[in-house]
Amino acid sequence: EGFYLSQNYPNPFNPETIIRYHTPSAGAVSIKVYDQIGNLIKVLVNEQQPPGEHSVAFDAGKLASGVYFYRISVGNFSETKKMLLLR
Repeated sequence: EGFYLSQNYPNPFNPETIIRYHTPSAGAVSIKVYDQIGNLIKVLVNEQQPPGEHSVAFDAGKLASGVYFYRISVGNFSETKKMLLLR
């Protein structure tokens, strides 16, 4: 099984959502949240992780309603998904 990044749940969310992902091998994992114009909002994960299933919570309690993007990077793999914060 390869890398994958699940759609956050719940989506739309307020104020917290869970992001699940899978890494087939150990490595440096980075998950970052961006706003619609590409500004970095928050670094959720930035560390070495073992292979397997992982999840991280994102609390958007101080952010405005709108579309945000989350991006995972592990080695040369990266994927971006969209999420919607509704107040």
